[in-house]
Amino acid sequence: MANPLQILKTYWNHDSFRAPQDKIIEAVLNTKNVIALLPTGGGKSVCFQIPALVKEGVCIVVSPLIALMQDQVDSLNEKGIKALALVSGTDQDELIAQFDNIRFGNYKFLYLSPERLQSTFIQEKIKQLHVNLIAIDEAHCISEWGHDFRPSYRNIKVLKTLKPDAPIIALTATATKKVIEDISDSLELKGVSIFKKSFYRENLAYQFFNTEDKLQRLLQICTKTKAPIIVYASSRNRTKEIANFLNANNFKASYYHGGLTPSQKQASFDNWISEKTPIIVATNAFGMGIDKSNVRVVVHIDLPNSIENYIQEAGRAGRDGKKAFSAVLYNANDIRISLEKIKNAFPSIQEIKSIYKSLFQNYQIANGELLEDSFEFNLLEFCNTYTYNSPKVDTTLRLLHNNGIVDISNNYNKKSTVQFLATSNQVLNYSKANNTSSKLIKLLLRSYGGIFEQETKINEFWLSKKIGILSFKVVAILEQLHSEEIIDYKKATKNADLYFLIPREDDKTINSISKNITTYIQQKIKKSEELLQLVKNDEVCRSSQVLTYFNDAAIATCGMCDVCLKNKNSFTNISSNIITYLKNQQQASSHQICNHISSTEANVLVNLQQLLSEEKISINNFNQYYIN
Repeated sequence: MANPLQILKTYWNHDSFRAPQDKIIEAVLNTKNVIALLPTGGGKSVCFQIPALVKEGVCIVVSPLIALMQDQVDSLNEKGIKALALVSGTDQDELIAQFDNIRFGNYKFLYLSPERLQSTFIQEKIKQLHVNLIAIDEAHCISEWGHDFRPSYRNIKVLKTLKPDAPIIALTATATKKVIEDISDSLELKGVSIFKKSFYRENLAYQFFNTEDKLQRLLQICTKTKAPIIVYASSRNRTKEIANFLNANNFKASYYHGGLTPSQKQASFDNWISEKTPIIVATNAFGMGIDKSNVRVVVHIDLPNSIENYIQEAGRAGRDGKKAFSAVLYNANDIRISLEKIKNAFPSIQEIKSIYKSLFQNYQIANGELLEDSFEFNLLEFCNTYTYNSPKVDTTLRLLHNNGIVDISNNYNKKSTVQFLATSNQVLNYSKANNTSSKLIKLLLRSYGGIFEQETKINEFWLSKKIGILSFKVVAILEQLHSEEIIDYKKATKNADLYFLIPREDDKTINSISKNITTYIQQKIKKSEELLQLVKNDEVCRSSQVLTYFNDAAIATCGMCDVCLKNKNSFTNISSNIITYLKNQQQASSHQICNHISSTEANVLVNLQQLLSEEKISINNFNQYYIN
């Protein structure tokens, strides 16, 4: 058997294992089932990659994100390790060839989504493989109590039937005690070893600032910080606007979001990594594979979606162990907007039924019919035809996809791009001389900033609506401008491929998954509300609140968050009073304890956290405290 330490040194350039990775790797090598809870940047992938390399055979990795799978496959291939990801849209002949390569080509890793795993053909092919380990990434998706529940994850346990002798390692960065129990129960893991690294970051200060002028506060932060910074914003437009604002104020900033082309993303990333532009303003699309150790500040200029998201994003600061800061900038308007988003963001079951029925009507599919062909789908065109809200259609499609009702290809929402090649004067002169293209040129110039400097995503259907001509005529004009070298026009080869996975049964189909959908939406709402509670509670240490949320009893107070700095030396010890009360009551919630003990709520909560850290008390799944 190969030496795990030597493999780690050879491929990952580490001198030694880090705790608890060493214990996790040892457990997996001893064929034990493992649940590993490691914070962002905690080295989760090493925990399954090292044992898989040591053992004979292939490791199956289940992951929810195609981009994340491809990133890990590319990283492994660069190290000379054979890895492959199964993506949707691959025909059966290609799949046969890929599985033959895995069987006979010394491949070590096979990545696939939980949805792909449901294919009986792929299951039969997996039976033929020598599988040494099953790794489940983002395992919190298994639990309906997690922040990103995906029903398809519930079916991963089919791998236990296919490969009963292969150990399972389930990995996540953020999970509560309830989620961990749900993961174990759903996967039917016997004798599971649970490894949990504390969420406490002694060098990271969580600081929340209630400020009306967030941009001015951002300037203050950037002025004080002479090191790399990440600024998280809620929308693509915001990233560009804020980066431009920072550049106009003599800072060097770039922006990053999911709508940029691969080359644009790479340029922004490289400029930030090299510190040519030490500030990067990004949506939460900026996260995968980010491992820059000297980030000193992560700023949330808009509120994140959940505590889990917040901890993952804030955790990208201070990975070198030196003092770092997470700054959340908010005001009353942010909280109002967040509450409105919670109320309006999700479609009702009735709206989902209507959208689902319209999909069949759009392609003239009869009741009871199942067509195995793919259908070209354009989100904006569909929403315009049936007068739907596009975010709700987008959410509906994701819910249908996650529940195995439809499949939609990777180029979903893929856009064509345009970049002007001629100078601005040449474009204006051309426009004056060509009436047929004049309106379109002016609309492009008016609607898309930076279209002279870089490839810019466009939507031909939207352009056609704005100038009142048919979309195929817009395409014809763009192709003419391209042929005359006025623009570089790259037309999206096709719209998304939409597959219907079950026969048309309209309401009956949605009724069968309505419980899953309702649970998912309720959990999303609950996560948003919990985040708002963290933001608004300026009486209890931020670290203490976060650790309590994750059932982590590491500390009482951090001493450096905004609350601790404000309330330094203001807490009193009432632990004995709490112990006495719990002896009488056996178990009680924090609310009950607050009602029966003369002290402030903040003081009670801090003392409860202290007792948890001293292991004098524990907390059950119903958030009730009891004496150990």
